[in-house]
Amino acid sequence: MADDFQARRIVVAGGCGGIGRAVVGALIAKGALVILLDLPASIERHGVPSGAHAFSVDARDAAGVEKVFAEIEERFTAIDGLVNLVGFSRERQLVSETSDDLWHEVTDGNLNSAFYITRSALPLLKRGHDPAIVNTSSGLALKPTPGYGPYSVSKAGILALTRLLAQENAPVVRANAVAPSAVDTAFLHGGTGRGGDDRSTTRMDVEAYLKTVPLARLAEAEDIVGPILFLLSRQSAYITGQTLHVNGGLLMV
Repeated sequence: MADDFQARRIVVAGGCGGIGRAVVGALIAKGALVILLDLPASIERHGVPSGAHAFSVDARDAAGVEKVFAEIEERFTAIDGLVNLVGFSRERQLVSETSDDLWHEVTDGNLNSAFYITRSALPLLKRGHDPAIVNTSSGLALKPTPGYGPYSVSKAGILALTRLLAQENAPVVRANAVAPSAVDTAFLHGGTGRGGDDRSTTRMDVEAYLKTVPLARLAEAEDIVGPILFLLSRQSAYITGQTLHVNGGLLMV
């Protein structure tokens, strides 16, 4: 798979998160030219690794996303891959108790951001070499858990968006998704850009959760890297519109 990434221009949106940093490092090690997108505070906190080029953006801002991809186009002309890792959740609340503000905040940060990013990336991808999109959904999209209403709905929307992208842009651009279960990163504590580096609190009962996972552990960031790189690579050249579940057997479909 190493040759699949040599000199390929790969955008990693949310590249400063726990999974994002692992993906960026793996791509750089394989010779890719990584274009990292994240919030300004996240880039400042985690820095930019050698071999990556960083652009700051709030993916909820359609105009801001369009502007940053115009800058990417001016500098790199085209891109060969897009990994969208942008997303977060908030405190658990039943749908009946969820405010308008909370609903819109979470859906804007997950589903709308994915739409803005992929819409702006597509013209550059279509000029790339064997271009591929990998979006990030969640097991909660298929098996919603009470309290995660806006997150579950927005991640289910990403699966529908991914299938639409696969159909509308074939045969030039492939689009697939990964759907991880809980991953032991700052996301469990709010998100990299939302104070999640403080691990004093978590949104879930980890001990109870692990009793439901056949492989009996939380996923680690590195567990998600291989599936993402596979879906970006030529090894998955005949796969599009699919969801790869990475969940230790928690959900079997």
